[in-house]
Amino acid sequence: MPSYELYADDPGSPGWQVPATGAARLSWEYDDGRDRLLALYQKGKDKQWDGQMRIDWDLEVDPYDPLGTPDESLALHDTPHWAKMTDRDKGELRRHFASWQFSQFLHGEQGAMVCAARIVESVPDLDAKFYSATQTMDEARHAEIYARFLHEKVGMLYPIDDNLSALLGDTLRDSRWDMPYLGMQVLIEGLALAAFGMIRDTTDKPLPKQILAYVMQDEARHVAFGRMALRDYYRQLTDAELREREEFVIEGCYLMRDRLRGEAVLENFGIPRAEAEELCERSPFLRLFRQLLFSRIVPCVKDIGLWGERLQRAYVDMGVFELGNSNLDLLMAQDEELAETLDAERFAAEEKARVAEVTEAIEAGGAG
Repeated sequence: MPSYELYADDPGSPGWQVPATGAARLSWEYDDGRDRLLALYQKGKDKQWDGQMRIDWDLEVDPYDPLGTPDESLALHDTPHWAKMTDRDKGELRRHFASWQFSQFLHGEQGAMVCAARIVESVPDLDAKFYSATQTMDEARHAEIYARFLHEKVGMLYPIDDNLSALLGDTLRDSRWDMPYLGMQVLIEGLALAAFGMIRDTTDKPLPKQILAYVMQDEARHVAFGRMALRDYYRQLTDAELREREEFVIEGCYLMRDRLRGEAVLENFGIPRAEAEELCERSPFLRLFRQLLFSRIVPCVKDIGLWGERLQRAYVDMGVFELGNSNLDLLMAQDEELAETLDAERFAAEEKARVAEVTEAIEAGGAG
C-alpha cells in the first residue's frame, strides 16, 4: 500500500526540496589517511548486514501494542482522559504513539542518509569520504527497516515533526562542510540513540528490540566518526568560528528538546494543542525522557571542543549540564555488545532447535 494512504495526518507535498550550497571536494591524495578513521572504515565494511535476513520479520506484532513499552510512557496515562478511555481506545493510542515515534526515526534516518552522502561530497579528506560512504549504506538500511516495520506491522505513519524538520533543514542548507557532521552525527543521531535505547531497554517485544539493537550497533560507529573528525577540525578554528558552531548547537538542542513529545498524537484524540503541550510537560515519564535524550549529546559536544560559557549556561538551563561528565565510550561499547549478545542468544536458540529436530528424526528412524 502506498505510504500516503497510511499517514495519520496530511504530510503535505510528496517531496521536500532543500536548497543546497557549498562545494564538492575531491582529493588526489590516495595513500595518506588517519589510522583511526581508516580502522573505523574497515569496521564499517566488516559490519555491513542485510535487514531482510538478520531481522526475523516473521515475528508477530500486535498493532495495538507494537512496542510493548509501559503505559506510563504515554502522556495521557494517569489523567482524566485516560480514565475515560476504553481498552480499545488505549490500544489505538498505543498504535498512534508507536507510529509517531517510529515515523520520526524513519524520517531522521532518511535525513541521515542524505547528510552522510553530503559529507562524502563535501569533506576534504579521503579517509572521511571512505567512512561516510559506508555510513550512507547504513542509513539506507535503517530507513528501509523502519519503513517496513511501519508498513507491515503498524499500518500507520506520521509526517515529520516540525522541530526535526527545522533542524534537518538548517543542517542541509549550511555551506560549511562540517555542519552535516555537527547537525546529524552529534545532535540528531545523538538524540535518536537515546530514544532508541530507552525503547530497546523497556520493550518486551522481540521484533522492535532486534531492530533497535542492530540499528544502535551501527549508530555507535557513526557517532565515533563524528567525534574523530570534528575533534581534529575544531582544534584549528578561531574562537569566533567555535562560537558560531556553539550557537548552532544551542539552537538545535532547544529545538530537539521539544521533539519527542507527540502532541500531534494527542490532537488526533481530540485534545486541543495547548492542553496537549501541558499534558506532555506534566508527564513524569516524558520529563525524565527529555533529560535522558541528552545523555549522548552533551558529553559528545564537550569532547569535540564546543564547551563555551554560553553553551554551558544553556545546558544548565535545560538541566543536563552534569551529563557532560558521562562516559560516552562506555555507552557506545554497551550498544555494540548488546547487539552481539542478542545475536548470540537468537542463534543459540535456533541451533538448539535444529539439534532437537535432528535428534528427533534419528530417534524416529531408529524406532522405525
